[in-house]
Amino acid sequence: MASTACTPPAPAPGDAAGLRERARGALLGLAVGDALGAPAENLRPSEIRARWGRITGYVSEQPYGTDDTEYAIFSGLLLARHGAALTPEHVEAAWHEWIADRAEGPFRGAGFSERGTLENLRRGLAAPISAQHRHAWSDGLAMRAAPFGVFAAGRPAEAARLVAVDGSVSHEGEGIYGGQAVAAGVAAAMTGAAVAVVIAAALAVIPDDSWTARSLRRAVSVAHRGERAVRSAVVIGGYPWTDLAPEAVALAFGAYAAADGDFREAVLTAVNMGRDADTTAAVAGALCGAGQGLSAIPPHWSAAIGPARGRCLPSITGHHVLDIAELLVTAAEAGTGTAGAGATGKREVIPAAVAEGDAAEAGAAGKREVIATETAATLVAALPGAVAEGERVAVEDVVQPSSQPTELPPPLPPTPRPTPTTRPTDLLPPPPPTPQPTESGGGWAGDRGSAGRSPLVGDPNAGRADSGRSSLVGAGRPDGEGCRGTGRSPLAGRSDSEGRP
Repeated sequence: MASTACTPPAPAPGDAAGLRERARGALLGLAVGDALGAPAENLRPSEIRARWGRITGYVSEQPYGTDDTEYAIFSGLLLARHGAALTPEHVEAAWHEWIADRAEGPFRGAGFSERGTLENLRRGLAAPISAQHRHAWSDGLAMRAAPFGVFAAGRPAEAARLVAVDGSVSHEGEGIYGGQAVAAGVAAAMTGAAVAVVIAAALAVIPDDSWTARSLRRAVSVAHRGERAVRSAVVIGGYPWTDLAPEAVALAFGAYAAADGDFREAVLTAVNMGRDADTTAAVAGALCGAGQGLSAIPPHWSAAIGPARGRCLPSITGHHVLDIAELLVTAAEAGTGTAGAGATGKREVIPAAVAEGDAAEAGAAGKREVIATETAATLVAALPGAVAEGERVAVEDVVQPSSQPTELPPPLPPTPRPTPTTRPTDLLPPPPPTPQPTESGGGWAGDRGSAGRSPLVGDPNAGRADSGRSSLVGAGRPDGEGCRGTGRSPLAGRSDSEGRP
């Protein structure tokens, strides 16, 4: 009886060196992809070709990243502190302490989804109401999801659960699904899983009929035909915003599949497709870096990545993505990431009987998600030889949340939170004294040696603010800073009227 392909087990304790190599590859790959893609953000392929030809490396003398890298550091620090015990209250308190209640940097907190979240938090709204704004479907969670896959290596379901906890403060619906797909994919890639299995793991943790799942399937089904086909299958032509989670996540996975997991080819494919190029390249870089390890990243690319300067999030100034990788692996080894890993963390080859619904006879433990035959055929078309034709791919589904550690840090006295009746103008910080930078993308640069105070110091476990419905629901866009620190509103920008390269 033929067996199905399934997600490999979590790395063995004796493979600590290999796990660290993949963790560093995932997060440094994210930062490199972000810096490579920043200049191409919001551009069409024709515009990229007119400016640079085909991008094959950094196109600026001082490569810089964006909010993608800084928010990934932010989430990585938070996850390293709380591990599997992470709750929405922890995330909300960190947003207040590290972002909302501080003076902001030049780019005022990043893109539209982050701006909407910050304004809601400053009005005293708590999660999940804080996520009710017009851009809750953005790729702002997907861009910071890789640390969850690093932490929960080999356990895609746990990675998806934890990233949804993080996203509950800032995203809803498709925005959550995009983050879950990325976190699960990175978690599978951290075991060295085949590209087809990584894609299957991402699809297994999101609703099959979601926009994100449909876009991801379309992208990987045509990946063997190259980046033009991937872009045409996914991009919403004429839509002014490029940070749609279903679109960006699908483009990233399409680039990853087209390159068969090769780091350089996947990242450059994502960059040259344009749209939200910093995020798509960051996600593709995280997937490939997790699968291949640090050595897969060209040294002259990785050398440009230094500590964060905090241009988007001043609180994370001085932190390097490689340090975050070490913190996450150490936290997982210490046991904060092993709760509930028993059944979902071991390898289980499920006979074909499971695909026919006879799980009890096959001896399968717990609920499993079996990817339909047509999905396997789709992966075969995109990745010849990766999955035998006609077989099905079984990966763990999101089941009950894993048990949490019994000992939590004692709560600190709650800090006062503004009430919904407070005027928003009383809550906003004064304008930053430094002028707006002129380059697009912005957010983070690769200077070495920057020092800063860790936001992990004195993190309060603050109480929740009063709940209520956000005044941003149905309202206009956030302030005209523009999405992802570009310094202009996407409404004033050019629409992607071509719909294709």
